[in-house]
Order: sequence, then C-alpha cells, then structure tokens
Amino acid sequence: MTRSTTRSTTRSTTPSTSHSTARIPLDPPRTLRYRAVQWVSRRIFDAELEPTAAMGHHPAVLVANLRHERRVQQWDRLDPTLEALAVMGAAVTVGCSWCVDFGYWISTGDGVDPAKLAAVPRWRDSDVFTDLERRVLGYAEAMSATPPAVTDEMVADLRRDLDDAALVELTMMVAVENSRSRFNAALGLTSQGFRDRCEVPAA
Repeated sequence: MTRSTTRSTTRSTTPSTSHSTARIPLDPPRTLRYRAVQWVSRRIFDAELEPTAAMGHHPAVLVANLRHERRVQQWDRLDPTLEALAVMGAAVTVGCSWCVDFGYWISTGDGVDPAKLAAVPRWRDSDVFTDLERRVLGYAEAMSATPPAVTDEMVADLRRDLDDAALVELTMMVAVENSRSRFNAALGLTSQGFRDRCEVPAA
C-alpha cells in the first residue's frame, strides 16, 4: 500500500510482529544495516514491518526496495484519494491482507475517507464512489488480474479526466502495488493489525 512516512502512531498499541503463516523466517541476520532499518521502522510505524524482515535475508533487495519506495513517495501528479483507492483495489484483487491492513491505516492517516477504503472489496455495489473513482477501481482490478484485462475503452475513459502524467502515475502505482502484494502473499505475510489502530479513539 501507499507508504507514507508521516503517519502518527501515538493513538495505538503496537501491532503483532510475528505470524505463523509466514513461509520464511522473520528473523534475518541482525546486521548493522538491518538494525538501523528496523529502528527507523519502529520510530515511524511503531512496529517492525514483516515485509522488511523478510527482505532482511537479502540486504541488496532490502536497500533497493527502500530506495524505490522513497522515490515512489515523491510522485505527485495523481490525486491522493485516487491513488489510495487504486492501490487498495490492487491489493484486494491480488489478495494481500497485509497490504490491505497497512494501506487502510496509512491512507486514513493521510486523510482518505475510511468509508471509501472499506468499500473497495465491494466497490461495484457501493454508492460512496464517484464515477471517476469507479473507473480507477475497475482499471486497478483489470491491471491486477491474471492475465491483465485492461481494454482500450478503460484507458480512453480515464483520459477524459486524467492527463497523461496522472494516467502514467496511476498505472505505475497499480504495478508497484502488484509487486508488493504478490511478494507478501507469496511469502504468507498477513495482517499485522494496523487497521485496529484506526478504531482507537483519540485521547
């Protein structure tokens, strides 16, 4: 899901950091670099993220992914709500519960309507979305299918409201989320309980 680094964690308890469903040990060698990454993770997210722990077995992969995510956060041509819905739609289609959980928490903290995020799995039957949001969700779903099911009409319909830069960013965000979701799903990484934090009222 969208990887913001500004999300406050002061209202919550620390989520679970270990799951029996993981298909790889989540205790990689605690090198200096890995300990530094986890220290930053605890400061930002109040938790050690399980995908990071999995990648810790391959330091080059971990570092490349962190650099990539930092660059992704700098993209700004797509409306944040459309981005969050597209990313959530991709995660739901692929079936990554870790991404759905983490993405809901991050996106609500960034100001996205939680009712819209919660309705993504049933977006066709929900009345909370605008016409453009529905087209974005349909596009994300089609991109995330195997094989992809995007049509000329889908792209043409999106171009009525998005300029080419926004369409490219939308497409790449869905592709990025497919990479995240398929990595996590393949390694059996499931929800860490981030969404539960959203249910705790502010003190």
